[in-house]
Amino acid sequence: MSSRESQKTTGFVLRCLNYGESDLIITFYSNDFGKLTGIAKGAKRSKKRFVNVFEPFSLTNIIFSRKNRDVLAFIESCEIIEHYNDIRQDLEKTLIASYFIDLTDHFSPEGKRNEKVFQLLQDFLYMIDREKTSDATMRFFEMRLLKLAGFEPALDHCIRCKTPVANGSSYYFYPRDGGIKCAACAQPERYDQSISAGTVRTLLLGKDMDIDKIKLIALSDSLAMESRNILIGFISHVLGREVKSLKVMEQVRKLCT
Repeated sequence: MSSRESQKTTGFVLRCLNYGESDLIITFYSNDFGKLTGIAKGAKRSKKRFVNVFEPFSLTNIIFSRKNRDVLAFIESCEIIEHYNDIRQDLEKTLIASYFIDLTDHFSPEGKRNEKVFQLLQDFLYMIDREKTSDATMRFFEMRLLKLAGFEPALDHCIRCKTPVANGSSYYFYPRDGGIKCAACAQPERYDQSISAGTVRTLLLGKDMDIDKIKLIALSDSLAMESRNILIGFISHVLGREVKSLKVMEQVRKLCT
């Protein structure tokens, strides 16, 4: 675009930053443009155009303009489509939704459209807005986002000998290699992450199963711990950092137990 031309899209609010005395810089994940960052001039003083529309994980209609993709968009107007009130009234659900948004932000390059990522967010926020949350909900979101972002770990076979996963066998996960090795290939050290065939099969099942069936999956304590350690460790390795919203969630959970 060589001139400012108004465009419209639908997007989730990823984050919002104060800029100057009255402006806000907003980052959305949009259906049509992927991650989109723009400035809402006078938003902090607005009593009409931008009231309560920039809260994290709100789904909004956005009208914006920009001269080219390398500059901040100018947010002309924004209106709420879905506020997810049931999520916001539940602390645990709010923490999980914030984590989903944070992960999406981390794994999404600016301006790269991915309709499947947008749909993933929409599906999982809809689900936790209406259903009880679980460890399976978080792990299956992580698996699906990793796949869509091009970082899906290899869990269906040993990455060295290529032997498919077999029930009753032991495996070890290697974040640097992006997958599992069987016991014969692993030569594990004490600090290597073991993973059972049951955990592997559950994660593989969850990344492709019908989203309406996820609420029926209950992870045992050992399976929940294994799958959490594997995926959180892998995500931290890929990103080169911890995900702040996950750390906040776990700190809050400790305070509430």
